[in-house]
Amino acid sequence: RPPILAFLLSSQLSKTYGPMYTFHLGSRPCVVLSGYQVLKEALIDKAEEFSGRGDFPAVQMWSKGNGIVYGTGERWRQLRRFAIGTLKNFGMGKRSMEQRIKEEAQFLVAEFRKTQGQPFDPTFFLSCAGSNIICSLVFGERFEYTDEAFLTLLDLINSNWNFSLLPQLLFVFPNIMKWVPGPHQRIYANYLKLAKFVGERLEMNRQSLDPNSPRDFIDCFLIKIQQEKGNPSSHFNEDTMAKTTVNLFFAGTETVSSTLRYGLLILLRHPEVEEKLHEEIERVIGDNRAPCMDDRSQMPYTDAVIHEMQRYANIVPMGVPHTVTRDIEFRGYSLPKDLNVIPLLCTSQSDPTQFRNPNTFDPTHFLDEAGRFRKREAFLAFSAGKRVCLGEGLANMEMFLFLTTILQNFRLKALMDPAAIDLTPESTGLGSIPRPYQFCLLPQ
Repeated sequence: RPPILAFLLSSQLSKTYGPMYTFHLGSRPCVVLSGYQVLKEALIDKAEEFSGRGDFPAVQMWSKGNGIVYGTGERWRQLRRFAIGTLKNFGMGKRSMEQRIKEEAQFLVAEFRKTQGQPFDPTFFLSCAGSNIICSLVFGERFEYTDEAFLTLLDLINSNWNFSLLPQLLFVFPNIMKWVPGPHQRIYANYLKLAKFVGERLEMNRQSLDPNSPRDFIDCFLIKIQQEKGNPSSHFNEDTMAKTTVNLFFAGTETVSSTLRYGLLILLRHPEVEEKLHEEIERVIGDNRAPCMDDRSQMPYTDAVIHEMQRYANIVPMGVPHTVTRDIEFRGYSLPKDLNVIPLLCTSQSDPTQFRNPNTFDPTHFLDEAGRFRKREAFLAFSAGKRVCLGEGLANMEMFLFLTTILQNFRLKALMDPAAIDLTPESTGLGSIPRPYQFCLLPQ
């Protein structure tokens, strides 16, 4: 597969033209920002000015500027505020969500045990586990890995995540390509199917809704719609709810599962890292109870490995495009309102001024000299500023609980010499994922 458009252009051009340059998508100018310092100045220091949502035509054919990922203006602000508040109430970062992830981790381990130490590809199981966490939040329940409706949902999400080069031509020729048949039309059709799935769940929830005891995200949205019924300028309606819910699924399913899949491959390539993880898990958790989030503060090496997995894997090498919200001066340049801006997040993650060995997997990037975990400002796996990923806390909880639960129960066995394992990513339409692989899990 060809690399994604921005990665093909920008990661190479930034080495030639520096941290800030313009190229044209068809007739439209687009500014690329690269390197930690420039990204910080834009996304954090001038967060409001760079908070607009840029062109993403393959998605906007369906979203039409609605939802929390591709929305803009006051509607986006209200939706984001509502989504963050609601997800917090349902335990994003709280123990109730931790319990759901711990439960799902045990279902995942049970599926892994069925492989009986034989070679297998973990992709399907990790996708099921990641998606079930979002299902638990949005629908209030998880699904069996054999449930037909659930498998259809997974297929739709996975299909759009893996879209090919042709839909990327939408960036360049949006007014022409939306009339041309091809895979990009399938993206649009898939979004409609996802929205239909959500609509059916909405109807189920509506029939049994108790306004005093909301069970999930959809219940909360339905209650909010009722509360805003007399407000003609309200942004809360069923179309907005469907698009926001689809956003949550798309953003929260493949990102975590792909990072975990990449992480396991990295451990196969670096068995010495896996061994240190086992030692820390044995010392802090043992084998008589399941891992919990309270353990993380006592497990700096595990925390560092997870952050380094996210940094090294670079699952989303570029952030979703931004726009400038008003005419501004930035680094000596005049940037007009509505100018498209691509924040190349991967260039912060691999900035040699910030990371000692940017092209090497090295957990000490996130450890101080005393072996304690240390945060790195240049770590932008979840972007930064006004558009920072609202699921960052949830994703980190999933990464910690899934990985430690897997390693508490199994040891990884590669099917080849670890030194021969290829960590080069396979590019997809929206991100970088590891090449397909198989391995064995040996029960502890």
